[in-house]
Amino acid sequence: MDSNHPKAADVIAEETKASRKVQDDRPWVPLGRSQRNLLLAATAVCSACGLAVELLLGTLASYLVGNQALAYGVAVGGFLAAMGIGSYLSRFLVTEGDRSQQQEQLLRHFMQVELAIAPLSAFLPLGLFAIFVVDGPLWIGLSLVTLILGTLAGIEIPLLTRIFEQDDGVKDAIAGVLALDYAGALVGSLAFPVILLPWLGLFPSAAIIGAFPALMVVILAQNFPSLRSWRIWGLAISLILIGFAPLAIPLSNTLENNLYDAPIIARVRSPYQRIVLTRWRQDVRLFLDGDLQLSTIDEYRYHEALVHPAMSATPNPKRVLLLGAGDGMAAREVLKWPQVERLLLIDLDPEVVNLSRRHPFLKRVNQESLDNPRLEVRIADAFLAAPALDEQFDVIIADFPDPDRAILAKLYAEGFYRRLLPRLASDGVLVTQASSSFFAPRVMACIVATLESVGLSVHPYTVQVPSFGPWGFVLASREAIHPETWMLPVETRFLTQPLLAHLFDLPADIQFSDVEVNRLSRPAIVTYQTHNRWDGFEL
Repeated sequence: MDSNHPKAADVIAEETKASRKVQDDRPWVPLGRSQRNLLLAATAVCSACGLAVELLLGTLASYLVGNQALAYGVAVGGFLAAMGIGSYLSRFLVTEGDRSQQQEQLLRHFMQVELAIAPLSAFLPLGLFAIFVVDGPLWIGLSLVTLILGTLAGIEIPLLTRIFEQDDGVKDAIAGVLALDYAGALVGSLAFPVILLPWLGLFPSAAIIGAFPALMVVILAQNFPSLRSWRIWGLAISLILIGFAPLAIPLSNTLENNLYDAPIIARVRSPYQRIVLTRWRQDVRLFLDGDLQLSTIDEYRYHEALVHPAMSATPNPKRVLLLGAGDGMAAREVLKWPQVERLLLIDLDPEVVNLSRRHPFLKRVNQESLDNPRLEVRIADAFLAAPALDEQFDVIIADFPDPDRAILAKLYAEGFYRRLLPRLASDGVLVTQASSSFFAPRVMACIVATLESVGLSVHPYTVQVPSFGPWGFVLASREAIHPETWMLPVETRFLTQPLLAHLFDLPADIQFSDVEVNRLSRPAIVTYQTHNRWDGFEL
């Protein structure tokens, strides 16, 4: 019996060799038309999802750290570099056998990559947010997330190209895949900011983006008979991610609650920013993208200092233009002046205005100023809308966020002020908030230099706001001002007539060194905002 084993082994070996020869001799069956179209569609889906994830990571990072240019640079640049790594690594996905076998193996590798990308696209952004909440190494986390997702995304297109090469050859494969790759990128670049972000928010969008690769696996497996078992995995992952999308909101809210010292009483996700309202006893605070905008304990100091010096400096403030200030606090101060016949408020974000109009705490503090018949609210970009107005104003008040991003720096630029100047009456006054006069003195100095560059007489001043510390403002007019002659005929809680007369007497430690004029082509003010006094500014 033992003597028969070698013969049995030889027989098995011969049968296996014959079987392989039969398989190798199988006639080549090219891809069907529907299969080709589905693979091309997969190319578009991969590209769209990859681009959407890049934008999502850049948006999330810019929300968390404020430096938009750097955040997008790391997110998009890191993602693209990682895609190069993935493209290189794809060459090591070796296939064996005839063309049919190689094509099947390449498809299997592609599905594996898609099933890995799907959950990672959904959960890694949430993990990045968790790192920020616990004050972890956010930039390292962002770099790792872009490396992981970018590397996987970089494998996709080379695999699809190799699949088509089995069918068409290199020329047709590259032409077809690249055409759909670029088309998908366009869809992803528009779908995220126009549809996903405003309608769903960041983290539900991440889950929906992740579901698309898994759904593509289901469709492909259905149309390639030898790979139909993969449908179960694709369907399971896609359903999990779609089901997780609505759960991402309370989960992210729970994480976000740890960022604030007081309970959150309202939160709104607008297309432009994250709006949060907190309350601790009598202190209600408004945050935009995590940055404190006002505290009801001391906001009157800020808004009285912003509004009343400019109103007092104007002979007859009948027409007032208010830029920003959708919370209604500055409007409350302007409307104290009975001379005001028209107040036009231009704000970019309707959600800030709506919250300030409807929330009982904000309505009480702003005294329902946003519903005053003398006030008109326009939802628009002040950078474009204000210079395009066809009327002049006695007072222009700019209450914009601090210029810590290039998109905000334009609101403090020489080009904007020059275009805004025709809207200012000949004896009118313009005033703008100017960041912290102590911690960011060069921001204030930059605004002074920029307003001077358009021919205005400029007068900086500073007040103490407990929530912010020393805070700067810059008043500008065509002629010199005389504060000692001003009157303060309205009721105030902070400003007094003697204080108003000496408001422009700067402390000895608030002096300005040479700075650049802030221009649209060179937003120098962003550098001054992100580097404060503790970084070694010489005053």
